[in-house]
Amino acid sequence: MSLTSELAAFRAEFMGAAPPQIRDAMTRADLDLAASGITERALKAGDRAPDFALLGVDDRTVRLSDLLRDGPVVVSFYRGGWCPYCNLELRALQSVLPQVRALGAQLVAISPQTPDESLSTAQKNALAFAVLSDVASAAARSFGIAFDLAEELRPIYARFGHVLPDRNGDDSWVLPIPATYVIGKDGRIVLAFVDIDYRNRLDPKEVVQALQSLHAHETV
Repeated sequence: MSLTSELAAFRAEFMGAAPPQIRDAMTRADLDLAASGITERALKAGDRAPDFALLGVDDRTVRLSDLLRDGPVVVSFYRGGWCPYCNLELRALQSVLPQVRALGAQLVAISPQTPDESLSTAQKNALAFAVLSDVASAAARSFGIAFDLAEELRPIYARFGHVLPDRNGDDSWVLPIPATYVIGKDGRIVLAFVDIDYRNRLDPKEVVQALQSLHAHETV
């Protein structure tokens, strides 16, 4: 089953079971986020990716500029290991990791979670790529995809056990819009997927296709 099919199936199951007031609150939050213009402000293909220096689960700092010295980099911003849609996406990315590496690229996943939470996410999903902690959402802000979770949704998230200040180690309720960027060795973004609906994610096969195009161009 493709990632898109898995996401759609989970969404249908969740929304079918969720009380109407929760569904309505989520819809209002989605509409407000769309009206904020955040997707227009987010970095796009052709933009230069800002550098970041983030802590990995092995307590080592990972810099985008260092990774780019060795080739293209795929950056996936996700909300957290508590998000089932994110876990589906992370596992799908893991499934194409051999192809990503064969094309000379590296893959990193970034969330605002604490390093301990990131480690749990990496272990739970058996991830063999770097899982980084974006303290205070600094990297997400630099890519233009950070936002404050709607006040109306906070008690709902808390009811499900997703108290973001506890997960992220600060007092905020900031999340990234789930986004995937393929960044060329020159630091330019060649593919950008940003969708305010966190239930939609880029299919990993499109990541591989973008890397194949980059590889073909570099070998001409």
